[in-house]
Amino acid sequence: MWYPILITVLVSYLLGNLNGAVLMSSLMAHEDVRSHGSGNAGLTNFARNYGGIGSLGVILVDGGKAVLACLLGGLLLEPYGMTLEGMTIGGLALMIGHDFPVLLGFKGGKGILSGCLIAFTIDWRIGTLILAIFAVIYLITGYVSLGSVIASAAFGVGFAIFHHDNLVVMICGLAMGVLAVFMHRSNIVRLVKGQERKTNLFKKGSKK
Repeated sequence: MWYPILITVLVSYLLGNLNGAVLMSSLMAHEDVRSHGSGNAGLTNFARNYGGIGSLGVILVDGGKAVLACLLGGLLLEPYGMTLEGMTIGGLALMIGHDFPVLLGFKGGKGILSGCLIAFTIDWRIGTLILAIFAVIYLITGYVSLGSVIASAAFGVGFAIFHHDNLVVMICGLAMGVLAVFMHRSNIVRLVKGQERKTNLFKKGSKK
């Protein structure tokens, strides 16, 4: 059983290294999105600098790799009766690879987009919960980071509520939620200080 788990972790981590924002900025402008704005390789920084059309490509890449990692883990561990566990392990490894990609100098994104698709793939109830929370917070405040932080907390809580009877799934879910909040630590500081920027995800440029 440890062999398929190892394959799941390794392949999912490497899939995480395929960053949609870095790929699309390279294809569209022959440059690295991390050289602009916040320096983050995520959808928000990409949208601020390149606009909404290219953002669709980022969503497809980062969302697609998340679904693929979960399906791979589920498939490899299905013979052991651990499909859900395999999906969650694959999701966690994918998020670590996205946040800390060895092939990109350990400078990746924050995992919100990938995390959302991971949640939907594993349990649509959790995916719906965090997407709804993010959308409401973002539409009311205009702060992507605030919506992301609260949705990340809900991510972990959702796994604790819906999968409290499966220790592996619950722990991996909580770990993904904590990791997503941790990756937003600088945003949290700026929000507290009133220095965070608002963002229009569908239009180039950011609100002041």
